[in-house]
Amino acid sequence: MKPFSLRAVTIAMLTMGVSCLTSAQIAYLGPAGSWTHQACMDLFGDTNLVALDRQALFKALDEKTVDKACVPVTTSVVGATPYLDDVLALDAVHVVGEYPKALGYSLLAKPGTRKEDIRAVLAHPVALEEVKPWLDRQMPDVERRPATSGGAAAKSVAEGTTSDIAAMGPPSAARLYGLAPIVDGIEEGPHNTTRWWVLGRGLPAPSGNDKTTLLLTVDEAGLQRSLQALTRSVQVLALYERPGKKSLDGHRYVVDVVGHASQPKIVRLLAGHSEFRLLGSYPRRY
Repeated sequence: MKPFSLRAVTIAMLTMGVSCLTSAQIAYLGPAGSWTHQACMDLFGDTNLVALDRQALFKALDEKTVDKACVPVTTSVVGATPYLDDVLALDAVHVVGEYPKALGYSLLAKPGTRKEDIRAVLAHPVALEEVKPWLDRQMPDVERRPATSGGAAAKSVAEGTTSDIAAMGPPSAARLYGLAPIVDGIEEGPHNTTRWWVLGRGLPAPSGNDKTTLLLTVDEAGLQRSLQALTRSVQVLALYERPGKKSLDGHRYVVDVVGHASQPKIVRLLAGHSEFRLLGSYPRRY
């Protein structure tokens, strides 16, 4: 794991607005110290990263004031994250990369705090679900409080006035906020994997081992026809239903398929079926 540089920390702790951004920057859901921050450092290094809150990040993408953004969209434990629908609401942004990572949370508290001292745990709601089996076994009576991110949870613990609150986050958050890891590797393993999308503009060139993500918007009457056209054209890897938001019989499905969007079969599918929208093509990571 790469260490934090002073430059990275300075950038990450900038204001959560967008007025200071430049197009070379890569946004992640802040504040610093979250797993999404760590994913960005794994992918891009520790420079040119900027922490934004949820609303500011998607506004920056929409207004083209950042070059790319990294967003967690699915996990092996809870399925689709709350951020997937935010991505679907963007018009001119493509998925240009994916990054799966098996996570192992740490229980973080102020130095000197013991496990038995802890009365409440702060974590992102998705993280609380991912660590639920461990919490149920090891700390069943501890209050579980949602936070906007792992970084926000760690920051709140560090800035709090008491020592009986802990955060669930990556080990890097301990170094950033001066916390001590009480337990490491909570719910670590291949069963606890998050997939991030890298969002940007344009599509990467074919790599020879690619994945394409489509959005299917269809009513119940046309669903069978659309699925038949899809399976005749491509190999389907995954399909996630999302709320239609217009009627009970209207549905949206995020569909991952094998191949690059430039391949003839996918080109013909998109040309002949307007209910499919191209969300992105990118090198396949799993």
